[in-house]
Amino acid sequence: MADGTTAVIWDEALLAYDMGDHALNPVRVELTMALARELGILDRPGVRTIVPAPADDEALTRVHRPDYLDAVRMAPIDPFFRGWGLNTPDNPVFDGMHEASARICGATIAAVEAVWSGAATRAVNVSGGLHHAMAARASGFCVYNDPAVAIARLLDLGAERIAYVDIDVHHGDGVQAAFYDDPRVLTVSLHESPLALFPGTGFPDETGGPQAEGTAVNIALPPGTTDTGWLRAFHAIVPSVVRAFEPQLLFTQCGADAHRLDPLADLRLTVDGQRAAYIALRALADEVCDGRWVATGGGGYALVEVVPRAWTHLLAVATGEPLDPTTATPPAWRKLAATRCPGRTVPADLTDGVTPPVERWEPGTANDPVDKAVMATRMAVFPLHGLDPHDPRD
Repeated sequence: MADGTTAVIWDEALLAYDMGDHALNPVRVELTMALARELGILDRPGVRTIVPAPADDEALTRVHRPDYLDAVRMAPIDPFFRGWGLNTPDNPVFDGMHEASARICGATIAAVEAVWSGAATRAVNVSGGLHHAMAARASGFCVYNDPAVAIARLLDLGAERIAYVDIDVHHGDGVQAAFYDDPRVLTVSLHESPLALFPGTGFPDETGGPQAEGTAVNIALPPGTTDTGWLRAFHAIVPSVVRAFEPQLLFTQCGADAHRLDPLADLRLTVDGQRAAYIALRALADEVCDGRWVATGGGGYALVEVVPRAWTHLLAVATGEPLDPTTATPPAWRKLAATRCPGRTVPADLTDGVTPPVERWEPGTANDPVDKAVMATRMAVFPLHGLDPHDPRD
C-alpha cells in the first residue's frame, strides 16, 4: 500500500451534474475545490489527482436496471417524459444527464479502485455521494447512486466486508436498499428522524434482510440536535458496530447538510462539529482497516456559507493534518465566492467559533431525546453483533 497517500478525484467536467435553478447547485463543489486549492491542500505531499472516466453500463447495471439507464438517456430528449422519478421538481431532467451522472459514478469507482489496489491509502470525491437513487428510480436529487455502484465494484474485485457510514442529514436509503440483503456490506446512517424529514425511512428497526441481520444500522436523531448530541450519538454506536464488523475498507458519505444553516433540514451542527466527525472517521479507518478510507460529498445546500468550508476540512483530514479552524479564507477565494454567488455571506474563516465537546454516552441518560434515539438503535442492532446495548464500553 502507498502509505499516507491520498487520491483526490477531480475534473471540472464533474460540474456538469447541473439541474439548473435547483438546490443542488454544482457551485458548491466548484467553491470547495477552489478553497482547497487556495489553501494548498491539493499540493500536499502524497496527494495525487485522478481525472475519472464515466462509468460504463456494465458498472452502472450492477445497481441500476438497464431499462432505467435507457430512461435516463431518453428523458432530456422528450419534453413530456414522465416516470422513473424523473422530470419532477426534485429530479428535473437536463441535457447530458446520463453522461454527467455516469461521470460522478466513475469518479467514485476511481476512488475505491485507488484504495483497494493499494495505489492510495485514502481517496475523496466531493462531487459524489448521490445516495438516494434507487435501482429504477431517481430520488432526492440523485439520478445514479455512485456510492452503491462503487461498493458493488469493490465486491466484484473481491472485497468481503465493506462498511458504509453516512453522515448526511438525510437517510442513506438508496445505499441501504442496494445492500439490505447482502451480509458483506454494513450500512450505517446518522440522520434527522424520518418522522420529520425526507425520505421517511431509516428507523432503528431497519436492521437488514433475513441473511444479513444487523448489517443496516440507523440512528434517527431528533430535529434540533447539536454538535454535542450528534457526536455523542456517533461515538455511542458507529465505532462499536464498525469494529464488530471488521471491514476491509471504510466508505463514508459526508453530506454537509446537517449544519445549522442548511435550508433543507433541522439539525444544528457547526463546521467545527463536522470537522470533528471527519477526524473520527479517519481514526476509525486507521484502527479497523489499515487506513483504507474512501469519502464522498453528498447533500449540502448552504452553498457558500457551509459546504466549501466543511468539505475543505474533509479534504484536509484525508490528505494529512487537519486545518486549524481559525484559518482565514483566502481573499482570492472570497472574491470568487462573491462573484459566483452574489448576495451570499462569504465566510472569513473556517470555523463557526465553537469547540465541540465529546460526551460519553451513558445508558442512564435516556430521558434526553438524543439518548433515546441512541438506545433505540443500540437495542435494535447491538445484540446482532454480540454487543451489550446497555454497556457503554461496547
